[in-house]
Amino acid sequence: MALDFAAGCVGGAAGVLVGHPFDTVKVRLQVQNVDKPLYRGTFHCFQSIVRQESMLGLYKGIGSPMMGLTFINAIVFGVQGNAMRNLERDTPLNQFLAGAAAGAIQCVICCPMELAKTRMQMQGTGEKKSKKKMYKNSLDCLVRIYKKEGFKGINRGMVTTLLRETPGFGVYFLAYDVLTRSLGCEPEDPYMIPKLLFAGGMSGIASWLSTYPVDVIKSRLQADGVGGVNKYNSIMDCVKQSLQKEGYRVFTRGLTSTLLRAFPVNATTFATVTLFLMYMRQGEDCSIQNSEPQPVQLQPLQQQTQPTSM
Repeated sequence: MALDFAAGCVGGAAGVLVGHPFDTVKVRLQVQNVDKPLYRGTFHCFQSIVRQESMLGLYKGIGSPMMGLTFINAIVFGVQGNAMRNLERDTPLNQFLAGAAAGAIQCVICCPMELAKTRMQMQGTGEKKSKKKMYKNSLDCLVRIYKKEGFKGINRGMVTTLLRETPGFGVYFLAYDVLTRSLGCEPEDPYMIPKLLFAGGMSGIASWLSTYPVDVIKSRLQADGVGGVNKYNSIMDCVKQSLQKEGYRVFTRGLTSTLLRAFPVNATTFATVTLFLMYMRQGEDCSIQNSEPQPVQLQPLQQQTQPTSM
C-alpha cells in the first residue's frame, strides 16, 4: 500500500503542473457574470488572462493543488488499491466501487483545497497587478474564511464535491481498466507508454463528462461571496438561478477547457503512477531473487498497472 501512496504523490505533482492553466480558465468561465461576461470562450479567456494578468495569471491558486493534489492522489490510489485487494475479484463493478470509495474519502481534503484554489483564481481578475489582494496565498485564504465563517465556511461546497467525486472516480478507474485491457497493454509492448497515456487521458475525459454539471454548481457555490455578497442560499437555489438566467447551456460552461486539461493531466498521472509501480516492483523482485540471478518475469500489465494488484 505504501507504493500506492508514493505513486499517487508522484503522479499528482506531475498532473498539476501540466493542467493548472486550463483549470483557471475553466473556473473563470464557470463563474463569470452572464449579464456582463468578460470572456467569449475558452481561447479568448486564455488570451485575456495572459494579456491582462501575464502568464502568472494562469497559475493563480496553484499553491493549493500542489499541496493538496499530491495527498489526494496518494489517498485515491492507496484507497482504491486497498479496496480492490479487499474485494478480491478484479471485475468492472469492483473497479467502479473501489474508485467511488476512494473519491468519497478524498473529499475531506479536496473540498477545502478547491475552495482556496477557486478564490485565488478569481482574485484580481483582469488586473496585471492586483491593487488590493484579499488573500496572500491559499493558506491565508482558508484561515480568513475559517475566522469569518468557521468550519462550515472552509467546507463550502462539500455536498457537491461528494456528488462529483464519488461517481466521477468510479468512472475514472473503470474506464482505465476497460481501456488498458482493450488496448492489450503488455510490458514487452513497444507502444506500451503511448497506450497508457491514451488510456489515462480518455479515462479523465470520461470522468469529467459523467459529472461536469455538478462541477459547475460546485464552482459557483465556492466562488459565491467573494465580493462580500452571497447570491445563493443552497445547492438547489444555485441550480434554479443558473437555469433561469442561462438555460441548460450553463452546465457546459468551461467544458472545452476542462477536456483540454483532462487529457494531458490524467494521461500524465496514470502513466506516471503505472510506470512508477512497475519500476518499483521490478526492483523488489530483483532484490528478492538476488541470490538467484534470473531475468525478472513481469506479470501481464493488467496485473501490474491496475490498482487492483497494488
